[in-house]
Amino acid sequence: MARIRLSALSPAASGVAGFSLGAACMLLLPGPLANAFGLLSAGLGLAGAAALARRSRAREREQLLAAVGEVKVRLATNAIRVDTVMQRFDQLPMGEADAAPAKAMLHELTAEVGLLGDLLQQVATTLGEHDDQLSRIESRLAAPPPQPARVSATPARRAPEPLSATRHDPADAAQLRAAEERAALISEALAKGQVEVHLQPIVNLPQRRTRGYEALVRLRLDEKTLLLPSEFLTTVEERGFGPTLDALVLTRALAIARHLGSKPGELFVSCNFSAATWNSSRALAALSRILEKYHEHIGNLVIEIPQRVFRTLEPASLGLLGAMSANGVRFALDHVSDLRFDPVSLHDRGVRFVKVAAALLLAEARGGARADIAAGDLAAQLARGSIQLVAEEVEDDPMVADMLDLDIGYAQGIVFSPPRPVRPEVFAEPQPAAPAASAPAAAVPPSSADVIEHPAMAPAPAPKRVPFRDILRRASA
Repeated sequence: MARIRLSALSPAASGVAGFSLGAACMLLLPGPLANAFGLLSAGLGLAGAAALARRSRAREREQLLAAVGEVKVRLATNAIRVDTVMQRFDQLPMGEADAAPAKAMLHELTAEVGLLGDLLQQVATTLGEHDDQLSRIESRLAAPPPQPARVSATPARRAPEPLSATRHDPADAAQLRAAEERAALISEALAKGQVEVHLQPIVNLPQRRTRGYEALVRLRLDEKTLLLPSEFLTTVEERGFGPTLDALVLTRALAIARHLGSKPGELFVSCNFSAATWNSSRALAALSRILEKYHEHIGNLVIEIPQRVFRTLEPASLGLLGAMSANGVRFALDHVSDLRFDPVSLHDRGVRFVKVAAALLLAEARGGARADIAAGDLAAQLARGSIQLVAEEVEDDPMVADMLDLDIGYAQGIVFSPPRPVRPEVFAEPQPAAPAASAPAAAVPPSSADVIEHPAMAPAPAPKRVPFRDILRRASA
């Protein structure tokens, strides 16, 4: 005969058994003793049913968590397999045009695996929080009720509060109120889309010709108040508006890229995303859908990634970056804290620019120990991986000379131009092309005044033609 396990019984079995035993006692035993044994048996049956129910819930929860863990392990294994397939695919003798669609599909598959892993992690976290709340509720129910305080005949004297606290409280309250009002204004301005983009040119050295622009975000509260990123980004990220701000900035950057695409010279515009977006695969997926919608303008767009964020990206985010890179998006590594780079790995991830502060380059050139290669050879090393080194925060002409000594070909800073607002007509929808004229006009190279509000340079005076008779008259005089 098989052994009966109590853990396998249904919680209702204990209750039924208790009530049955109680009824039998009441029928068989005489007098008050029957009622006592009957009530005791019924109580024991209910207690056993409750204990079996708790044990069953705990067992089901453990099985669910074990299943979630097993699925996570399988997802990690599949991610490793996809990565192995991608490495084998890179070794195949295929052209770039033929390999691009397959690489995009593999990157999207990696991103989907990462998204599933994130969802499972959220499920496990929710289950853990649910268990914590149940344990807190049970501890509160098991705690003894608070004893009522005895009321004394003589009222107790309150301890005198310090005067300093009384004096500082109104000031702190006023500061909190002002901070709340400012946060509300920032949220309202962001909800209304009052985001402005200013452009700072990126030039090549030594010619100082504009090769691209960096889009710097500003928030307009009213006609007289324009906030810099340091004044509103903290509030935006605390209230969860980082992805919304990034979507607005990306849309404006794509409009600028569309305008630059109509100009000769292969100009580009770069933009930044907030930390909340880089840490959320869902936000990155939403921005990638915006990029797919404006795919024809991606060639003139560069997305900047902080070095610290790039080194700590999750597999889902890396997969989305790989999909963007396969579709033609270029990336730039900025906010660089050390000069340890692997050009091959950066190029495989879609990085085409590395932006380093000029002060850090000079510090490394003068004896720094945080780089694996001399600062003077860094530009050549990155160039061998088809990556351009950009010196940013260049403040004066002596610093420009130092950058030239380090063989750096791209630079950005106030010595070349401060950030300037974008002309409104850049964001306007393109007009239909006019019919071609009989004589084609000569191509004019783009200038900074075509995109941002720089002072336009006056055209050179046309050469004055002198009649040949005047030349003969002067020669015979």
